[in-house]
Amino acid sequence: MLYFSRAKTFGIMLLCALGLLLSLPNIAPRPGWWPGALPWPQVHLGLDLSGGSYLLLQIDTSAIVQQDLNTLVDEARQALRAAGLGYTGLHADLASGQVLVRPLDGQSTQALAAMRKLITYTPGASSPSVSVSILPNGDIAIAIPPATQAVRNSQAITQAITIIQRRIDGSGVLNPSIQRQGSDEIVVQLPGISDPERVKTLIGTTAHMTFQLVDTNAVPGQPVPFGDEQLPMSDNPQQQLDVLSTVAVDGADLEDAQASTDPQSGQWVVNFTLNALGAREFADVTAANVGKPFAIVLDGKVIEAPNIREPITGGSGQISGGFTPQSATDLALLLRAGALPAPLSIVEEQSVGPELGADAIRAGALSLSAGFVMVLVFMAVFYGLFGWFANIALVVNLILMLGILSLMGATLTLPGMAGILLTLGMAVDANILINERVREEVKNGRKPLAALEAGYKRAYGTIFDSNVTTLLAHVTLFIFGSPPVRGFAVTICAGIVTSLFTATVLTRLITSRWYVARRPASLPV
Repeated sequence: MLYFSRAKTFGIMLLCALGLLLSLPNIAPRPGWWPGALPWPQVHLGLDLSGGSYLLLQIDTSAIVQQDLNTLVDEARQALRAAGLGYTGLHADLASGQVLVRPLDGQSTQALAAMRKLITYTPGASSPSVSVSILPNGDIAIAIPPATQAVRNSQAITQAITIIQRRIDGSGVLNPSIQRQGSDEIVVQLPGISDPERVKTLIGTTAHMTFQLVDTNAVPGQPVPFGDEQLPMSDNPQQQLDVLSTVAVDGADLEDAQASTDPQSGQWVVNFTLNALGAREFADVTAANVGKPFAIVLDGKVIEAPNIREPITGGSGQISGGFTPQSATDLALLLRAGALPAPLSIVEEQSVGPELGADAIRAGALSLSAGFVMVLVFMAVFYGLFGWFANIALVVNLILMLGILSLMGATLTLPGMAGILLTLGMAVDANILINERVREEVKNGRKPLAALEAGYKRAYGTIFDSNVTTLLAHVTLFIFGSPPVRGFAVTICAGIVTSLFTATVLTRLITSRWYVARRPASLPV
């Protein structure tokens, strides 16, 4: 039990050295000679320690339903036209969550057959994409089953998280935390940000850009013609512009967008590039409408509506509109990151100042240091030399825990600091069990070597069982807990793993080397 081969001893020392190497980035700046290809992992400070903003966002699921119903309206119209069938009253009813259409007399059977062609099955889905039925009044109803809509909403949340991550990364915020909460909410934590209002604007902007032709035949002050819609100008909301409802080119076909200055006017502009499909559509539309105004619409507002001077076949263009350097950069970032699948609203917002975070760090460091010193003193007073062996293992345990958290890129919060302190107390529990077992064996008359062997052997089962059950409990906390609880659970789990190593392996190695060197006639316990 106390025998260690050279290979085993080397492996233990190597593991301790690796933990020290991984924890160094947290206490020393990155040296200039460090290879750029190698990471310099650190434990990041959470919102409550470094200051920043906490946002709870909610996605508008009704907008997702409306989008899906509008898509169904277009698909139903195309299906009926392809079948050569007449209809009236084709519209989306958001209240009932279905699309309604009334076939002409005598065409109900053919229209129903045409609508059923819209039914598809996604691989792995338990329900069809849509359901088709005839109502008592003769209308055909096309509805999205609740299970299918729930999957669609979940996909929208995942897509929104990805887009928010791109936007925040592009804004320069370091170590953001973006997590899903519940069925329609997203938690965003932004530590150490200097301009929270700008980041909130970046997150909350839907950034759905479209290119639509302006209806030059519309008469100001008259009712909006069929097939048109009136949209406000972004720089003057009171001014309305009649544009065709049909989207000529969708912003989803954007491939890149960059802010720059126009060499002729010196104003800030946004240059964009379309993919192959968007470039082809853009060329077709501009070639067929030379001399007509072409509106660039962002989230229902017209940024500008320049006249098409000539066909644009290169798949690239320029957006101008009195931008500042910051607004042009932000718009380019939004277009590159992509549009949100639905609008987001801020449900809850909290801000933590850097001064409050610094106070929390000082208080946490003080409590952690005081607790650590008290544990060291306790072990030294009650167990003498073996207590000092446990103290050495405790220091190594702290280093290994910090190394693991650094390797994970974990975020340290106040609950996490409490978890570290609790882990240090739990770590010496194993050494206390071992030392008490050794004391019992000495009292029972065993010789030093036999007492050490029996003490470690009999305490191991208890140590292992108690730590594994505690680990399972905190894994459950991590899975089902809120972000602060997860931070606490992560530090505890990392501490349990390192405690098992230091208490049952490292202290045993130290004790073994001491015994081989001294060959004591009695144990100092």
